[in-house]
Amino acid sequence: MTAVQRPVPLSVLDLVPVSSGSTSAEALRNTVDLAAAAERAGYARYWLAEHHLNPGVAGSAPNIVIGAVAAATSTIRVGSAATLVGNVRALQIAEAFGTLTGLYGPRFDLGLGRSGAPAPGAPAPPALEPRDDEVVDGLLVPSPFAFRIAPGSRFALQGELLGRVPGDVERFDDELALIRDLFAGTYERDGQVVDGTPAAGADVELWIHGSTGGASARAAGALGLPYGANYHTSPGTVLDSVRAYREAFRPGVLDAPHVIVSADVVAADSAAAASELALGYDRWVHSIRSGVGAIPYPTPAWAREHPVDPAVAEAVADRVATRFVGDAGHVADRLAVLQRVTGADELLVTTITHDHAARVRSYELLAAEWGARAARPAAVEVA
Repeated sequence: MTAVQRPVPLSVLDLVPVSSGSTSAEALRNTVDLAAAAERAGYARYWLAEHHLNPGVAGSAPNIVIGAVAAATSTIRVGSAATLVGNVRALQIAEAFGTLTGLYGPRFDLGLGRSGAPAPGAPAPPALEPRDDEVVDGLLVPSPFAFRIAPGSRFALQGELLGRVPGDVERFDDELALIRDLFAGTYERDGQVVDGTPAAGADVELWIHGSTGGASARAAGALGLPYGANYHTSPGTVLDSVRAYREAFRPGVLDAPHVIVSADVVAADSAAAASELALGYDRWVHSIRSGVGAIPYPTPAWAREHPVDPAVAEAVADRVATRFVGDAGHVADRLAVLQRVTGADELLVTTITHDHAARVRSYELLAAEWGARAARPAAVEVA
């Protein structure tokens, strides 16, 4: 007789989306409102992503937004997923999170990741090898997306404007070590401990985030840190990513591996209502992947009136097929499959709709359904 897996904690990933006809200022205010709603609904964490040069995403300065979210909440953990090393230097990162902790107390999660913006003149990372789509125990794992950075794209310009230089990616481990030393108050230079105020002694939870199962997963595992794996942006590599982390894991900060896995979801009162809210997602994802930069999220009416080009549909098919859309029960069922197949210890959900109230409602419906399942007596399977 084997106990059925119980629901794990749910958290929020907010990209601070800008809706068509709206402004970045309104998107930022919506984030603060959503954070307060997420806390009331019982979400465990509220994380902000870092994106630059995207007309449809206002989350370019997550550390500032994190402070605004912390000021509007009191119990939910707040953090970044991820702060991109290379875009910001280790000292600045540690000082920012030390400052946040000093202002709002020890409830901050610093998620670190490698930036996708290349340094001018640096070689592009190799494209992932395609393979057949597969379904693993009910979870769709599509062929990895062959991401390529086109010359003159937003990604290339981003690297230039952020001052990235060749070797930034290779310095990730050194920057990570410096951040840890600054928080621990043990960083030395010329035999003397350097005072890293306000970072020194700050109680910040450190995470590493990755997509492909490469160096980030191995770094997190080797240090015994918690790890974030992306099903929502890279569904084709999520199992590789989690596997690499667990294989590399050695007791360190944690005694055992701990993984949070992300998913893109839309929940509504009915499947039809959720499908309506989800319209436009294909165009939005394609605008990011093509290097143009995220467009303001379109209305369902606009999406219906502008049929998607077949080439565009093909380019984002993996993302559309792995977005969980439906009533709260259906979305919770799909999340349960994701959790079972990946062995996730937590799940991180991101929802984007044109209408802010609908987005808040989606999170509220899902939290209520997830909480109701957690409150039920544990069922068992008879072998």
